[in-house]
Amino acid sequence: MRLRTVLATATAGLAAATCLTAAGPATAVSTGTTNSRTSNACSSSVSIDRFSDALDKTTYDGTFVGNFSALALDRDGSLAALEDRSSLFDLNARTLQPKRVVHLADENGADLDSEGLVIDRDGTRLITSETEPSIRRYSRDGKILDRLPVPSSLLVAPAGRASSNLTFEGLTLLPGGRTLLASMEAPIAGDTSGAVRFQTWTRTKGDHFRLAAQYAYKPDASFLGVPEVQALPDGRLLVLERGFTSGVGNTVRLYLADPRRATDTSGTDHLTGQSGVRLIKKTLLADIADCPSLGATAKQPQPNPLLDNIEGMVITGKEKGRYKVLLVSDDNQNAVQTTRFYYLRVRTTPAFQSSEARG
Repeated sequence: MRLRTVLATATAGLAAATCLTAAGPATAVSTGTTNSRTSNACSSSVSIDRFSDALDKTTYDGTFVGNFSALALDRDGSLAALEDRSSLFDLNARTLQPKRVVHLADENGADLDSEGLVIDRDGTRLITSETEPSIRRYSRDGKILDRLPVPSSLLVAPAGRASSNLTFEGLTLLPGGRTLLASMEAPIAGDTSGAVRFQTWTRTKGDHFRLAAQYAYKPDASFLGVPEVQALPDGRLLVLERGFTSGVGNTVRLYLADPRRATDTSGTDHLTGQSGVRLIKKTLLADIADCPSLGATAKQPQPNPLLDNIEGMVITGKEKGRYKVLLVSDDNQNAVQTTRFYYLRVRTTPAFQSSEARG
């Protein structure tokens, strides 16, 4: 999503005096480790190894390198980086240098607002666009192979109840590869509880997908949305929440979430906080503003100069009990924003300490 102001299209009425600290859950998950700046700790569960601005304001093969909205690991070990202006890059996973770029389009040849990315088991690319929204399957060279069904309520108004530019942002395959999950960025009209919908699909013959269960997840505050989700091997999710306040900067938080006992809300027309709807449980792993800055600089006010408009996330491996997680920011091709990659280590072993929320 091209984040403009505090998720402005959905939250224009939010008072300017709203401060970032007012949104927050109090504590991150404790793992018994020391939250020490000298160990590059962001919290007791998350640490940052380094960051890279190597691709900021660069071009490759005549295409601007930036606007990144999603990341995925390809089968050959390279890094796929999706930008929200209809291009998909292959990057060297070690140096981040581009090796290839493919232009994407819809069935009429129009550009996408491309946001979510999964590389399927056969190497094809499942890609969301916020325009309708939609999910299409593309070949490696950008040819459309399939298009998935979308519930009518999640379509952008007037066809449905979603707001433009606030639809399918995150995309991930659950363990086993049979279930695909897409996260809406913001609530749809009529969902007054503030919860966003996570839609799933089940794989059928021929690697098609049919609509399946839907779950509800509640971001911390009205100005925070969900730009990305990534599935863990045990069925839990890493979830990013992100917002922006002009003159203050970005809020970016990483959560551990568990949809396995959540209520299927596909038959619930309106999420209003009613009893009987169990939301996806979540626990804060880290507020990225609490990470050491590592000498980073910001081109606009930020709570921490390390921060920018973080939007993409991929799990790249596991080492010594911690997942290696790579984040990337979407610079919106804006002079005061930065294309930045963040190398995190994330521990997810603790049991949930949050109580069940209701939607």
